[in-house]
Order: sequence, then structure tokens, then C-alpha cells
Amino acid sequence: MNAVTHRDYAFSGDYVRVSMYDDRLEIQSPGRLPNIVTLDNMRSTRYSRNPRIARTLVEFGWVRELNEGVKRIYSEMQALFLNDPKFSEPNSAAVRMVLENSITSHVLRRSESMQDRVGDAYGSLGEYELAAVQWIYGKGKITTRELSSLIGKGLTLSSKTLRGLAAKGILEWHGNSKNDPSQFYSLPK
Repeated sequence: MNAVTHRDYAFSGDYVRVSMYDDRLEIQSPGRLPNIVTLDNMRSTRYSRNPRIARTLVEFGWVRELNEGVKRIYSEMQALFLNDPKFSEPNSAAVRMVLENSITSHVLRRSESMQDRVGDAYGSLGEYELAAVQWIYGKGKITTRELSSLIGKGLTLSSKTLRGLAAKGILEWHGNSKNDPSQFYSLPK
């Protein structure tokens, strides 16, 4: 959406190009960066080359607000534990953005982030405990039934695993009683 919104429509005969590769997505938009925007300040500088197009996309609900595009790209890449986007002006007539999608890098960053969140106990987690923590890290919470389905074991073992993680202080239990059907576990805040 950002490329369509901010491309230089004076370049006729050219179009926004999206190229998908195994390890990255490249988007190239015709025209140089607009006005006062540079590769160094584009994350913080607001300028709309095509304000009517930008306003129309906001009105249609295709973008949330003006001046969110680049910030949102950075935050979503960080949320997925991926490298920051790389912007360039390869031929002084286009802007290229490269979004890397290295699954190895993603897994390593996610693991490091979970280790930071859980602490020293992370290295001593068993297979089922690790599965529970990984699920919670991605989904925000887990129930006994979800863990049972995830690990392919019974509700008793899943309940024992989650209670054990709560006893170690790794997870927090949420519920009104032991038999509360809506009880769940999450990482402490």
C-alpha cells in the first residue's frame, strides 16, 4: 500500500514491482523518495507525495492513518523477530524495499527472546514445558486442552505440566477455581 500511495505517477510506463524469493520480498516503486524524505530520515519524516490517494486509502480503511506506513513496516518486522526492512534507491529512479524472511534468523531471535523472558529456567525446560511456553509466546495464553492437543498427550499430563510451570514462576494461572472452564495460563507481565 505504501508503494502505491507514494509512487511517482509522473513515471508513465512503469509500475510497482513485487518480487517474492525464498528468503525475501522486494518491492520497487517508480520514482525517487519525495521532497524532504531521505533514506536516513524516512522513518521519522512525514511527507505525502500523493495526499489525495493517501486520504482516499484512509477513508476506504485500507490504511489506518497517515504517516504510519514505514513505522508499521518496522514494528511488524520486529514483532516477527525479523531484520529491519532495507530501503535503497538503486537507480536514482526508484525506491526499493527488501523484507528479509530468514526462517533460521526468525527461529533464533524468537528463541533468544523467549530465553530473555523466561530467564535461567529456560534451559532446563522439558519437551512439554517448552511446547507450552512457545505456544504462549506466540498466542499469549494456553489452556490445558490446547496443550493436550499440541503435545498429543492426555489432559492430566497437560494440567500437571502447566501447574508445574506456574509453581516455578514461569507461568501465571488465571481462573476463579480449579474447575473453572475458562482458566488459562500466560507468561507473567
